[in-house]
Amino acid sequence: MTPEQFQAETGVSRETLDRLRTYAELLEKWQARINLVGPATLPDLWRRHMLDSAQLFPLLPPATPRLIDIGSGAGFPGLVLAILGVPEVHLVESDLRKGAFLREVARQTGARVTVHSARIETLTDLKAPVVTARALAALPKLLDLAIPLLESNGQCLFLKGQNIEEELTSARKIWIFDEDRSPSRTDASGIVLRVREVRPK
Repeated sequence: MTPEQFQAETGVSRETLDRLRTYAELLEKWQARINLVGPATLPDLWRRHMLDSAQLFPLLPPATPRLIDIGSGAGFPGLVLAILGVPEVHLVESDLRKGAFLREVARQTGARVTVHSARIETLTDLKAPVVTARALAALPKLLDLAIPLLESNGQCLFLKGQNIEEELTSARKIWIFDEDRSPSRTDASGIVLRVREVRPK
């Protein structure tokens, strides 16, 4: 997928596409020094990472003021969602080198993000109406990490793969929740999982 194909798929403005191009260029530059994404995914960066993240944007509740992206890594999906227009995004990434990368991308793109170089479990005073994550952990552990950060009546959006049924079965042994799914636009075996009304069993 080219940047132009990404733009056609998502309808982003030229300005937004330029900011994402800057992000992509920085990622490729920093990837030579630190492992930000799987090297085999770089040739397909715009589909595997940019579009995979951007597909969450239309699924966010209308006028979402703030979200927390846990285990941000190279910034997917949280940094992409900030560039697409979420007003306040908190990126939680304990790896200091990845945190430095995220801050540099934010500086050069003007993305409105706060980078927390800390373990997720330590952020006891941070809350948002939406928590996102991608390729971080299986659902039971993911909910353990996300729920303390979720505001009342909030929701989680997780990019998940083909093991989702097994993960849901395990999670339901610990939690009660409502869920719905949207097919992934980038992976035939993937889904976007929305989780709401979460409470301990």
